[in-house]
Amino acid sequence: MTWEIALVLVLLAGALVSFISEKVTPDVTALSLFLVIVLSGLLTEAQAFSVLANPAPVTVGAMFILSAALVKCGAIDRLATLLDRLAGLHYFTVMLLLVLSTAAVSAFINNTPVVAVFVPVVLDLARKMRRPASKFLIPLSFAAVLGGCCTLIGTSTNLVVAGIVRERGLPPLGMFEFAWIGLPMLAAGALYIALAGNRLLPARTEPVATVGAEDRREYLSEVFVPAGSPAAGRTPAQAGLLPARGIRVLEIVRDEISLEADLGAVALQPGDRLVLSCRPQGVAHARSLAGLDLTAEQGLGQIAAHESALVETIVGPNSSFIGRSSREINFREHHRLTPLALHRDGRNLAPPFDTVPLRFGDILLMMGTDPAIENLRSSRDLLLIDRPRLPAQTRPRQLLIVLGSIAGVVLASTFSVLSTEMAAILACVIVFATGCLKPKEGYQAVEWNLLFLIYGMLALGLAMEKTGTSVFLVDRLLWLGNQFVPPEHKAIVMLAAFYLVTSVLTEILSNNAVAALMTPLAISLASQIGVDSRPFIIVVCIAASASFATPIGYQTNTYVYGIGGYRFSDFVRIGTPLNAICLIIALVVIPAVWPF
Repeated sequence: MTWEIALVLVLLAGALVSFISEKVTPDVTALSLFLVIVLSGLLTEAQAFSVLANPAPVTVGAMFILSAALVKCGAIDRLATLLDRLAGLHYFTVMLLLVLSTAAVSAFINNTPVVAVFVPVVLDLARKMRRPASKFLIPLSFAAVLGGCCTLIGTSTNLVVAGIVRERGLPPLGMFEFAWIGLPMLAAGALYIALAGNRLLPARTEPVATVGAEDRREYLSEVFVPAGSPAAGRTPAQAGLLPARGIRVLEIVRDEISLEADLGAVALQPGDRLVLSCRPQGVAHARSLAGLDLTAEQGLGQIAAHESALVETIVGPNSSFIGRSSREINFREHHRLTPLALHRDGRNLAPPFDTVPLRFGDILLMMGTDPAIENLRSSRDLLLIDRPRLPAQTRPRQLLIVLGSIAGVVLASTFSVLSTEMAAILACVIVFATGCLKPKEGYQAVEWNLLFLIYGMLALGLAMEKTGTSVFLVDRLLWLGNQFVPPEHKAIVMLAAFYLVTSVLTEILSNNAVAALMTPLAISLASQIGVDSRPFIIVVCIAASASFATPIGYQTNTYVYGIGGYRFSDFVRIGTPLNAICLIIALVVIPAVWPF
């Protein structure tokens, strides 16, 4: 073992630890790897920056833009509203239609916006069917994953592998080549979910439902501390603003600045304005307190006993709030909303949650007036999830242009008129030039952190190849196989082992990172045992996408995790059998379609 191989193995282990621990974001980990690889001399600068020529990240970014255009023109909304008519059908039928319709859309655009649009509709469908939303949301995520496995552009994982395959000079992956394995998996997965979902899926309560009915009907009020008030010098509780009286102090504004101290310990001063959340009886009590006046009665305007509502919001994948705490964002001042709870990884975080940096998939229980909540509908940072969204305005001309552009990408790639990346870029130019999507909106839809993650992991994969680390790892795997596997069964056993390793890594890491790491190893392994690399390449694509057993392996799983009130074990219980089903189908279909 050379020092270069040892260093690459250390970097690989460090990357795995960093991905699992989540102390820093995956893209920062990948960029750090890129930097260390160059500074240590494992790759020259020219070699390291050669990964920027890989077309995969550009194609992934272009598909994000086309997905945003499809959402904006109302195409997905049209399909989503059709689901609303399924409430009178049997659960088995609803599940089949939900899985198949979601998969059909996810086969051609990015999975996350599909799930984001469908979630409010599915929640409303669950209420109409009088069933817990947890019976529907995991199937929605799984359907998006299964649909993405059916085409080249259905998931970024396939595009990453396709870019590496092209760089190695191997025959390019076809647009519908994955359908040979993706469609059988989709059919089996749809039947499994429809038959076993009702029994295996939990009856969980959404986070907002944990708030009692009486607590949901509250009023936002503001009171003013006038000069000479007996409340001056007292804490809010001493002034009579008590939770037992149905009053909560949400904010104290002094000299036009919202105080960040412990509000319960603040000594009030003349001129202070207090924002209160009051139950109906609390409003009357606040009005009767000596030394505190409603701002409306003082001619100060603002909020005065307006009925508020509770709403669940989720932090989106491109949210500017990621990495910032509720206190830093100052929802009260900028959005006229007050965060009441933060739900993450299946649990409510204990106070003070307002200092916790937000992450993608976090659920915020917010309180505000109806106008303030309605303003969130157009937000890219927080997405409403507990009420159906307003459908996008459908413009027939733009709808035809966007659908035609995406169809053009599919046809151009299928018949080799243009490469997939060139066809995708051309489609983006068309939707921008025709006004279907503004360039700013398109760039905001791109998950730039994902692109940097891919570039960083491509550099690590190249370092593994250049230093001989790939051959080193493959030799150890082959040595282990030679001890227990007859030569005539070596290929199929190695294929199964590679699927299992890739699948396990995908359940705990980013699927794109796993694809970038495992594809060079797959090509090297096939060369070492003297078989065609195509079966192993396809295995990486499928195993790195078919992530069902954990809520962290795939972005859509993370998205529905908090919304449905799920626990980690819920994904293990229903996802592990589906992983096994996909493994069996892969080991039967792949050698038959792509022989060794």
